[in-house]
Amino acid sequence: MPLFDVFARSERIGCSALEQGDPPMGVAAGRFLPEAAYASVQAAVLASQHGSQLELALRVVTPDGRELARDGNVQIVDYSPELGADAIEVQVIGIAPELYGEWFRTQAAAFQDTLRHTP
Repeated sequence: MPLFDVFARSERIGCSALEQGDPPMGVAAGRFLPEAAYASVQAAVLASQHGSQLELALRVVTPDGRELARDGNVQIVDYSPELGADAIEVQVIGIAPELYGEWFRTQAAAFQDTLRHTP
């Protein structure tokens, strides 16, 4: 499973496999694996838990260097102070269908399978 780089402004702050998804909505999410640089934005992430994170300029980049999403379509949800280091997730909204099909084949195929079995 590929890892997608997560940036705040121009600094790489971590990555995620984006192992969960909702193909028709163009949404992918997964456990966020922070790097040391995440410490520079973590307080702002925690403060904006239920609001906008636009000032962080979050973006997610594919392994081949293309942007998966940016400008308000990326959010980090961090419950690590309460639940531990594993409780950080990154969510990406509005992924273009062609990119979704390319990078999230398993989720897209599973969705298509549910359509075939729906009466």
